[in-house]
Amino acid sequence: MPSIYINIALAFIVSLLGILTYHSHLISSLLCLEGIILSLFIISTLTASNMHSSLANIIPITLLVFAACEAAVGLASLISISNTYGLDYIHNLNLLQC
Repeated sequence: MPSIYINIALAFIVSLLGILTYHSHLISSLLCLEGIILSLFIISTLTASNMHSSLANIIPITLLVFAACEAAVGLASLISISNTYGLDYIHNLNLLQC
């Protein structure tokens, strides 16, 4: 197994551990989620380039589109929550209040 696959797998594991550890703040959760998505994008791009198939090139592009949509929704919710409540600490938020 080449060293780039090991490095990307380690980046995925570190991001996953980060999202499990720092799940109290929304901004740190979003950054860890972006790390997970980018490591999956790099892995899918590397495997698509090794397959030499035109259909395999669709998977990284689709993943990149979903990552951009996830980032936009995450930043919009971060701005909305911090404008409403004044902080990004998830445990203090009660979003079910009317």
